[in-house]
Amino acid sequence: MALPTPTETPQYGLKPAILTQWETLAQSLSSIAPTASPAMIIPLVIAGSGPSSWLSYLFATAGALLVAIHVNVFAKDSASPGSLYAFVHEELGLWPGLIAGWGLIVAYICTAQAVTGGVMEYTQGLFGGFMLRPLGGFLVVATTITLAVALAYRNVELSTRFMLWIEAASIALIVLVFVYPGHGQSLAYSAGQFAPGAFSLSPIRAGLILATFSFVGFESATALGAEAKNPLVTIPRAVLGTTILSGFFFVFCAYAEFSAFSGRLNLLDVNSAPLQTLAQMKGISWLAPVLSIGAGVSFFACALACITASARTALFVSAQGSLPQSLRRAHAVNRTPHIAVVASGIASLAVPGYLVLRRATGFDLYNWLGTIATFGFVVAYLFVVFAAALRLKRKGKSTPWNIAVAAITILFLAWALEGSLNLGAPGPEKWLAPIFALIVLSGVLFGVWFRKTQSALHNHALASTQVIERSKS
Repeated sequence: MALPTPTETPQYGLKPAILTQWETLAQSLSSIAPTASPAMIIPLVIAGSGPSSWLSYLFATAGALLVAIHVNVFAKDSASPGSLYAFVHEELGLWPGLIAGWGLIVAYICTAQAVTGGVMEYTQGLFGGFMLRPLGGFLVVATTITLAVALAYRNVELSTRFMLWIEAASIALIVLVFVYPGHGQSLAYSAGQFAPGAFSLSPIRAGLILATFSFVGFESATALGAEAKNPLVTIPRAVLGTTILSGFFFVFCAYAEFSAFSGRLNLLDVNSAPLQTLAQMKGISWLAPVLSIGAGVSFFACALACITASARTALFVSAQGSLPQSLRRAHAVNRTPHIAVVASGIASLAVPGYLVLRRATGFDLYNWLGTIATFGFVVAYLFVVFAAALRLKRKGKSTPWNIAVAAITILFLAWALEGSLNLGAPGPEKWLAPIFALIVLSGVLFGVWFRKTQSALHNHALASTQVIERSKS
C-alpha cells in the first residue's frame, strides 16, 4: 500500500498542526528521559570507563547524530503518525516495515514500563514504609500509567507542554547541583579526565554501549507528523535538536559527576540516588527531596511520551491494515487515538505490575524492561538507516560519502546490539533477547496474517455485492 505524499497526508482524525516546535521537541526529549541518565546510567558508565566516561558520551553523541541524520532523510520529505515504521514501510515494504514497526512499538511500551521502576525507586526513597512493599510498589506503577494514559487520552497539547516544563525544570535542577559551590566542592577542571590514559580506546569502549542507550527514543517526535505545525521542518529540527542538546547535557553530567565523586567512586557503586547524595555533600540537603520529586516526575513524563508515541505508531500500522481497525479510531472530541492509547496503557501496566507483585525492585524493572526496549530501538534504527541509504540512491542523491556514513552507522548499531545481548548472563538477563525476538516475530506474523485475512474478507464482500447487483439487474 502506497503511503500518501506530504501534500495529501491524512490526519487520521487527529488535530492537525497544533503542536509548536517546542512541544514537538518535548516529545523526543521526554522519550529519552535525560534525567534518568545522571541518576541511573551515568554511574554505570563511570564504573566501566572511569575518567573516560565523558568521552564515551561524546562518541555516543556522534553515533546518535549519525542515526538522526538518516531519520531526517525521511522526516524532511514525509510526515505521518507512523514514526520510523512509516519510513521503513515506505521504502522497504511490508515485512521490513513490520519488523521495524513492532520493534518500535515494543521499544516504546517497554520504555514506559521500565521508567515506572524509576518512579517507584524515587517514591520509595521519599516515603518508604508501605511503598517498600509489593502492593505499595504496584500502586505507584498503576498510578503512573493511569495518569499517563489519562493525559495522552485527553489532550496531546496539554501532555507535550507538561513534558516540556517538567524536563526543563529537572535538567535545570541537575545542572544547579553540579555547579553549586558548596562545602568546597566547586565544579572545576579535572586533570585526570584529560590525561592521556583517558583517551585510550579500551576504557572509552567499556562505557560506550551504556552511553549509547541514554539516547534511545530521540526520534519519537516523528510520531507527531499529523499534529505538528509545519512537520517537515519542526520534526527534523526536534530530532536533531534533541540529540545535540542531550549530547551536551550527558557529556557535561558525566564529566561533572565523575569530578564530584572523584576519590569516592564507591559511593556511586551502592547509591540509588547519587544526585541527592551530592546535594547533601555540598550542604544543600534541602534540595535532595526536590531532586527526588523532579526525577520521579521526569520518569513519569517519559512514560507519557512513550505511550503517546506507541499509540500513534499503532494507529498508523492499523491504518495500513496490519492491526485491528479499532486502533486507528480517534476520539470524536479529543481527537486523540484513544483506543490505541488505552491499549498501550494496559500493555505498559501489565508486565511491571506483575513483576512488582513478584517482588521485583524498581532497578529490576529499569534494567530488564529497559534492555528489551533498547533491542527494539536499535532494530528500528538499523532498518531506517538501511532504508535511508536506499532512498538516497533511488532519488539519485547517493554519494560515496553517504554510503560510507551509512555503513559506519550500521556497524555502530550492530556492535551496540551485539554488546547488549548478554545471552550467557546468569539470571533473567539471558532471556531478554529471546523474549524480544519472540514478541516481534509474533507481531509480524500476526500483522501479515491479519492483512491477508482482511483483504480476503474485503474481496469476498465485494464479490457478494457484485453478485447481488447483477441479480437485481
